[in-house]
Amino acid sequence: MASMPKAQMSTVSRHYFGGESSEDNHSFYIDIIEIMQEDYGLYVWPCSVILAEYVWQQRLRFSGVSVVELGAGTSLPGLVAAKVGANVILTDNSHRIEVLENMEKICKLNKLDCRILGLAWGEWGAPLFDLHPQVILGADVLYENTDFDDLFATVTFLLQNSPGSVFITTYHNRSGHHLIEFLMAKWGLRCSKLIDGFSFVPQVKVSSLQGNIQLVEIMLNDQQTKL
Repeated sequence: MASMPKAQMSTVSRHYFGGESSEDNHSFYIDIIEIMQEDYGLYVWPCSVILAEYVWQQRLRFSGVSVVELGAGTSLPGLVAAKVGANVILTDNSHRIEVLENMEKICKLNKLDCRILGLAWGEWGAPLFDLHPQVILGADVLYENTDFDDLFATVTFLLQNSPGSVFITTYHNRSGHHLIEFLMAKWGLRCSKLIDGFSFVPQVKVSSLQGNIQLVEIMLNDQQTKL
């Protein structure tokens, strides 16, 4: 007798961006559909919350800018970028169909017109060649050691394909900054900014987050800061 498919439990989490006053004209909410199953691309993780907050606080920098989010999953940083006026492409592994479908649902839920693209790191083809982002976002993409070189190969290509662009990522600092320094040196990149992830996040959000999270801005070694 064939086994019945497991029922999926989902929930919608609401994320606020704005000032402390409810009268702040620039404030808004982003609603995220989270699905309770093993795929970690279907949850909102602390690194995503912190990167999204950074995008919100740097919102003038993102207005009118082309943005690509790598390994977007539930896409909170990219959605905030879209909300503040960026032209956003949300990407995740093309084999993770359920994650990509959930991204589409989340965009519709928030009435945001983001392009959804299946993109595997380290694979070369038209989808990658056609991207010219001014800002590349990635929350907790430094997770699986086996993916690091493919990730940085993709990031380096996008930076070279888009002169003046920058890669902004948040990551759990599990083994010090040495790993990311090694990867930057290997791929001809440099750090233009390194921030404690909790240094700029409102206390009401910090209380629900855990870990030692860093935010780093990365660009080509021979590149001057533009954004």
